[in-house]
Amino acid sequence: MNLSFENKVAVVTGAGSGMGLATAKAFAESGAAVVLADWNEKSVRAAADEFVSQGHKALAVACDVSDDVQVEAMVEKAVATFGHLDVAFNNAGVQNVLAETADTTRKDYDRVMGINLRGVWSCMKYELLQMRKQGSGAIVNNSSIGGLIGLPGRAIYHASKHGVIGLTRSAALEYAAKGIRINAICPGTIDTPMVQEMIATDPEAMKEIMREQPIGRLGRAEEIASAVLWLCGPGSTFVIGHALAVDGGFTVH
Repeated sequence: MNLSFENKVAVVTGAGSGMGLATAKAFAESGAAVVLADWNEKSVRAAADEFVSQGHKALAVACDVSDDVQVEAMVEKAVATFGHLDVAFNNAGVQNVLAETADTTRKDYDRVMGINLRGVWSCMKYELLQMRKQGSGAIVNNSSIGGLIGLPGRAIYHASKHGVIGLTRSAALEYAAKGIRINAICPGTIDTPMVQEMIATDPEAMKEIMREQPIGRLGRAEEIASAVLWLCGPGSTFVIGHALAVDGGFTVH
């Protein structure tokens, strides 16, 4: 199977670390020009500089995905720099503050929904405006196993990730006949900075997750990157509106 992305342009949000950075790197190594977007401009600028030094095409953009103006500007900059937009991985996300639902706050709800759900909607909106003009494109939205199941103390996060799947499925139906494929990926517990932070704040939950992890280990960011590239590539052209669990078997039982 050919996973070459030569002459393609990819946008990756949350590209400063973890799954976003691994996916941006995979796109670059597969020949794509990559736009790395993250609220942390320093991290994506360092990554883009490294990619360029290795002979790849890369552009760093500071972008808070909860701000529509910044998202629109990010997509416009990608197109102005590289001429078009072929694939996007809408990956930026945050965890909620661990709490029972009755003890959660409106502030935390708005923060998580603004990034995890409204941010994905905003990215899709502006990416689709460009892709619709072209008549082609592929988008992968990062949901989570949290979009498929529930866990105590994580209601806000899981609600946002369930919402990502709903957005993905509805938008996929709107654009399937227009040459644009939209899917979601549902990572399990992946060894990323976000998960390390979750372990620090809720070690008991992590122990429970690991007890129920059939594969017996955390996932690697590179394993998610491989799945994202497949969903964006020629091997998945009949895959529309799918929520792909990449979770070491966690959701099987």
